[in-house]
Amino acid sequence: MLVFTPQASQLVRTPLNRRAWIKRAAVLVGASVASGAVAANGPSLRKGYMMATFPDRKLPLVEQFQMLKSAGFEGVEPPNAADADEVLSARDAAGVEVVSMSCGGSSRDFASPLAPQRTAAVAAVQKALRDAKRYGAKSILVVPGRVDEHTTYQQNWDRCSECIRACLPVAEETGVVMAIENVWNYFLQSPTEIVQFIDQFSSPLVGSHFDIGNMMCLGWPEHWIPIVGKRISAIHLKEFSRAKMNKEGKKLGFEVDYLDGDNDWPAIMNALRGIGYSGWAIAEPAYRPKDVEPKARLLEMSKRIDQLLAS
Repeated sequence: MLVFTPQASQLVRTPLNRRAWIKRAAVLVGASVASGAVAANGPSLRKGYMMATFPDRKLPLVEQFQMLKSAGFEGVEPPNAADADEVLSARDAAGVEVVSMSCGGSSRDFASPLAPQRTAAVAAVQKALRDAKRYGAKSILVVPGRVDEHTTYQQNWDRCSECIRACLPVAEETGVVMAIENVWNYFLQSPTEIVQFIDQFSSPLVGSHFDIGNMMCLGWPEHWIPIVGKRISAIHLKEFSRAKMNKEGKKLGFEVDYLDGDNDWPAIMNALRGIGYSGWAIAEPAYRPKDVEPKARLLEMSKRIDQLLAS
């Protein structure tokens, strides 16, 4: 059993008035979003974007990439179902970097009770690792199965562990990290569980894809980040409102724009600096307002993300 004793220094933070830190961040950022990165008393984080949440996915992929680059996002996270040649062509034409790849649609089947379905999921993740190497991505996002009325927590742990071990030789071949994302699948619902799950593989090629918004209904990101620590290979930026969750329902907690929810971004960024995280900050906006022109929406998100990164 994992035993964890937090250091006192990890639990101390200095509160900051919300209006004050937004004002401070705006001064640091200024009006420009062209750089795509914001320094904040430590290593700068570069902005990426999860393509599954793009405002208009009917546009050609190269146009999506170009629009993101113009808005200040330098990196992209395509799904593993995307055509690899198209991704490479669009990447080069737009001048962006492919920084991660989302494999959640495939890796959820790690939990399947059917061996052929798990085998297919393993093959899909292995292909994603090889595609990621072609793209130049350092990690792929892996959703660790799911727990439900038909799949117990222990069964999901065992099946996911077996599948990840089957993918490890390809991770070692490619040098690409399998980053386990914390999602709403009733699995790994505390930072110590995440640590125990990752550490069982004794490999630097299994890490954490830490989704800041997904765990807001369970706790505080700034408490989890020091515990998961150096295992964090990538992060998803997502806002969440506990007030909306409590009043309107759990999922509706995501119906809020960056900076307008309950995320304590100064504490979160301080925690990330505390573990020395200096990678990509990948936007996964769950809030998608209707009837907003994609370019305008991306520019607004980019501006808000610059402010929160500077906090």
